[in-house]
Amino acid sequence: MKLKMNWTARVLLCLSLAAAVLLLSPAAQAQGGGEKTYKAKCAMCHGPDGTASTPTGKAMKALSFCSEEVKKESDAQLTEIIVKGKNKMPSYDKKLTAAEIKEVVAYIRSLCKK
Repeated sequence: MKLKMNWTARVLLCLSLAAAVLLLSPAAQAQGGGEKTYKAKCAMCHGPDGTASTPTGKAMKALSFCSEEVKKESDAQLTEIIVKGKNKMPSYDKKLTAAEIKEVVAYIRSLCKK
């Protein structure tokens, strides 16, 4: 049995399949998980956009993730800061898994590219 599809239906099917592949990819899942964890644990101080322009961020003198100082730090350095804490920032060693921290670092890197 042959299934006949017009051109529009074929294009829609291809686009739907491509979207499904992208949404189910590990990178997309990590990005989503990183965003969720960031919003729950980091955004209060660092802000939803990573610029640390929140009242709490200003009071704690949190750095903007868009600053050259933070951009120069390696992923390993950001991971260490999240794990151990820095200045007034608490340690998240016992609060986040290694996978969650890796996802948050990836999400932080994406914030200032927008």
